[in-house]
Amino acid sequence: MRLRAWVAAGLALAAVAALPAAAQAHGLVGRTDLPIPTWLFGWAAAIVLAASFAALSALWREPRLQQPDERRLFRIPGAVLVVTGAIGIACYGIVVYAGLEGVTTATANLAPTSVYVILWVGGPVASVLFGDVFRAFNPWRSFAVAVRWLARGRGWRTRTYPDWLGRWPAAIGILVFAWIELNYVHKTDPDKLAILAIAYAVTMLAGMAVYGIDAWSDRADPFGVYFNLFSRLSVFERRDGVLHLRPPLSGAPRAPLMAGSTALLVIAIGTTTFDGFSNGPVWASLGPDLTDLFGGGTTGLELAGTVGLLGCVAVIGGFYRLGVTGITTIDRRHTPRELARLFSHTLIPIAFAYLLAHYFSLLVYQGQAMRYLISDPLGTGSNLFGTANSGIDYTVISSTGIWYVQVAALVIGHVSGLILAHDRALSIYTNVRQASRSQYWMLVVMVGFTSLGLWLLSVIGAR
Repeated sequence: MRLRAWVAAGLALAAVAALPAAAQAHGLVGRTDLPIPTWLFGWAAAIVLAASFAALSALWREPRLQQPDERRLFRIPGAVLVVTGAIGIACYGIVVYAGLEGVTTATANLAPTSVYVILWVGGPVASVLFGDVFRAFNPWRSFAVAVRWLARGRGWRTRTYPDWLGRWPAAIGILVFAWIELNYVHKTDPDKLAILAIAYAVTMLAGMAVYGIDAWSDRADPFGVYFNLFSRLSVFERRDGVLHLRPPLSGAPRAPLMAGSTALLVIAIGTTTFDGFSNGPVWASLGPDLTDLFGGGTTGLELAGTVGLLGCVAVIGGFYRLGVTGITTIDRRHTPRELARLFSHTLIPIAFAYLLAHYFSLLVYQGQAMRYLISDPLGTGSNLFGTANSGIDYTVISSTGIWYVQVAALVIGHVSGLILAHDRALSIYTNVRQASRSQYWMLVVMVGFTSLGLWLLSVIGAR
């Protein structure tokens, strides 16, 4: 049975490999000049997902990811966490100092690239590849742990974190950061970015002081929670100081079912959707009208962007809600709200797929800027490590190669979502046929998300 289940997963992912091959027809030249017509990509993606669904229904007949087998690798010495925490604090301090004291040119200052490229895009990629590495380097958490150790039990008593609050602070925090990245007019001003970073750290430390370091970090720290969700796709997990090896995707079903978790993932997908949508022709014609409606100028521009951002989040949330509501037509024992929580982890690979597809070229190209920025973090002409004169190699990957990665990320991400949904359905419904029938609606959701992602790529091209 185990072999048959993993054969199903292999067939599902093998079907994905057939999709990018069709892209050999042309190279990606312009922003909207795709290798083959957009509609053909949409149909190909739908066929791949349908084939994956059929393979899972036929061969994956019992849950495999709910209680997976793990292998203990080794214990991580406490000294390693001390070092990584110190590195995280030092990096945070350098970025803030560069933002406050460096030049105001965004491309010549360390702060903007560190925040928008390395943290925002590189963080999720590192989490999927290596596990929850951000927790080890988290500067505000590391600082709080150091203070607690120095206090040696002389600290004050913390309050119990409210269950009803769940992960809503993290969800709202990610939405605010996405708004800053996408709509705030002064988002690339290094000094303003540094002030926002200080305000964020102070807020996190205050929350830890009130509710405890672990409770706040695991539920309310926006970046900590956000990166931890992506780390659940990884084969590595650090638990109780020990590094474990687990099957891919198996960490996602064990994500805590608490208030705000679904909203966080919907926000992650919706904000990335707006980033692509805002660079396309529809928003190019609609955005100026909204800006004028709100009075024009900087304020009007930001308000128009806010409406577009919230609108995209609402559309994604509504579409997901439609999918889980459809499941109730098969079995009415669970309400749509319960099902939304039970299947919320299926959105994790989709959120990562959207992020990787939209920001891959940014990470590959602009990430190289760190080579000269670390030698000249303030933009004042220093050359600390001898790399200040290095540049960005735009030949490291071709535009066609970027397109392959984008399409593969979208389709593999949605196939992974189907696998997670099918496995969770098998754990809820004892009847295999009923479990498969319940996933018809989720198949529609996955096809819709894939088609949306491909359409967004078609209107903006390789970024």
